[in-house]
Amino acid sequence: MHTNVYIDGFNLFYGALKGRGPGLKWLDLGLLCRRLLPANDIRRIRYFTARVSARPNDLRMPERQQTYLRALQTIPILTIHEGDFKITYPWMPLYDPAAPTVPLTRVQVIKTEEKGSDVNLASYTILDACRQDCDALVVITNDSDLQEPIRLVKEELGLPVGVVNPHPAWKRSRAIKGTFFRQLRTSVVRQCQFPDVVKDVEGRPIYKPEGW
Repeated sequence: MHTNVYIDGFNLFYGALKGRGPGLKWLDLGLLCRRLLPANDIRRIRYFTARVSARPNDLRMPERQQTYLRALQTIPILTIHEGDFKITYPWMPLYDPAAPTVPLTRVQVIKTEEKGSDVNLASYTILDACRQDCDALVVITNDSDLQEPIRLVKEELGLPVGVVNPHPAWKRSRAIKGTFFRQLRTSVVRQCQFPDVVKDVEGRPIYKPEGW
């Protein structure tokens, strides 16, 4: 069965990679998809993300992401679709549960926002389904905002849509109702890492970022 996989990059990162232990972030998405769907002929992988900006406490964040995107580009069937990433520094009220009636102190915070990835993912699932680019679709996300495009592809366009939850099982969104469901486990993520050094199409080495 020809299958396309659509990966919500930030949802995957914060659900299955960040804070889940060392040795997980250098994830080979091609290998991961084959492990999750061994009986499927994976035709296309679409990865949805945004270019991050440096934070005051982490100036090398964009450099590490760029290295990872270069590694992903060595996967022939994978394409990267970019949204927007913004950092702002708004003033917000600080809540103190020990004194809820006391006037709130306002503090300045770092606020990051990623825009466009969910819309891009929804658009490409529907586009690919309409043009009969595959026999089945699989979406790796736990974002309930994607429940409607998944429903449309299943019910209106008649294609099966699998859902893979990258977050812990107890955080699974029940609003997303796929034709079938998989839980992404840390043990599988750990088994699907790139080698420490990957070579691009021109033979140039791409080194795993330190701490990844």
